Amino acid sequence: TCSEFKLPAMAAPQSPRIWATSSSTCTLERAGGAHLFRIDGYSLSKGLGKGNFLPSATFAVGGHDWRLLFYPDGDTEARNGSISVHLELMDEGVEVRALYDLTLFKQAEPKSGCFVWTKPTEPVVFSRSPGKTSHRGHSNFAGRSMLEAWSYLYFPRDVLIVKCKLLVIKLKEAQMPKTRMNFETIQVPPSDLSHNLGSLLEAGEESDVSFKVKDEVFTAHKIVLAMRSPVFKAELYGPMRDKCGQSIAIEDMEPAVFKALLHFIYTDELPPMDDLMMTEKKWSSICSWLRIGMPWKGWS
Repeated sequence: TCSEFKLPAMAAPQSPRIWATSSSTCTLERAGGAHLFRIDGYSLSKGLGKGNFLPSATFAVGGHDWRLLFYPDGDTEARNGSISVHLELMDEGVEVRALYDLTLFKQAEPKSGCFVWTKPTEPVVFSRSPGKTSHRGHSNFAGRSMLEAWSYLYFPRDVLIVKCKLLVIKLKEAQMPKTRMNFETIQVPPSDLSHNLGSLLEAGEESDVSFKVKDEVFTAHKIVLAMRSPVFKAELYGPMRDKCGQSIAIEDMEPAVFKALLHFIYTDELPPMDDLMMTEKKWSSICSWLRIGMPWKGWS
């Protein structure tokens, strides 16, 4: 039977608490314009009939085509005695949101006084699609009797000027910038990697190579040695790796010195110098061996 494998108890790592904060912005673009519709010979338009209109030339505002419709006899029978003015969208297959106002000048010159009809309090939608409204305006724009009472409106030029101010509102897809990661201030525990590697060396667990120094044997791990020393890397994983075997004899070195050498490789720390009974010069020569190598019995 197989024994149950259990992971050793470990302190739960402190993971940073992270909040992903995102934002997006929707910018409503606006494009405005105005158009003057001049009607020369206004008196001749009387009697055109209910629902009949004089169209302005097509003009462009906000990337769409528009025109004004002037109804001298009103747009419906219910508007008897009134003139009507509408704004019409000419583009097919689109819906356009816009604000507008319509102005009738008293005289032929637009710098004169004028009547201003209240513009919508919020944007309205224009569309030529079925069931939608392509033109909007004022059915009771002005009473004909009122206009005709102002004789200066017709003579000597017999001219009316209708001004339309239009503000097209364009909806754009919201744009989202790059996500920002907000990290709380985290107390990162100090690294204990060298301590763990030192414990691994002392325990000898999962070792895959041994060294005999005089009468003492030391176990170690090839991958750690190769990682820390180019000499070990070349001998353990290079072309000569098949000759070294699993047990390697070390000559001309005291066991205590080799033990200190392994300790330095695993922990990156020097043991107390007094424990080795050697000078700093001797220790420097041992450390240089990690870089240039030394003769080992069985390794040539």
